[in-house]
Amino acid sequence: MSRKLPALTPDTAPFWQGGAQGLLNIHRCAACARWFHPPTPICPHCRSFDVAPQAVSGRGKVLTFTINERAWTPELQAPYVVAIIELAEQAGLRLTSNIVRCAPQQIRIDMPVRVVFEQQEDVWIPLFTPLESRVSDA
Repeated sequence: MSRKLPALTPDTAPFWQGGAQGLLNIHRCAACARWFHPPTPICPHCRSFDVAPQAVSGRGKVLTFTINERAWTPELQAPYVVAIIELAEQAGLRLTSNIVRCAPQQIRIDMPVRVVFEQQEDVWIPLFTPLESRVSDA
């Protein structure tokens, strides 16, 4: 799937390029120990500037999802799934992504998932697949 690629900044590059090493990097505040996304130079919880990206497990669960049956642009292939994933590291730590390598009809709320990466140019897009999927799929 061809995607619009994000602009890379010093704050966002670790998130978008961590997949080159198989890492899902999420910002964490050293002052209050909270994870947060999207990445910013200041903690949205305690306002500390002592923040930096750290690798997370890449595991989570599907909070909600939608199955898009229509390709809204020529490069999209329908159907595709857009989901909100809650990462295992912290309640409320969420990413919007796609569920891949799974028939849309098999996706369920609370389904355990793991991250996989799709490289496009110098960006590694974090996508999610059911946890039961073979590791060799990644």
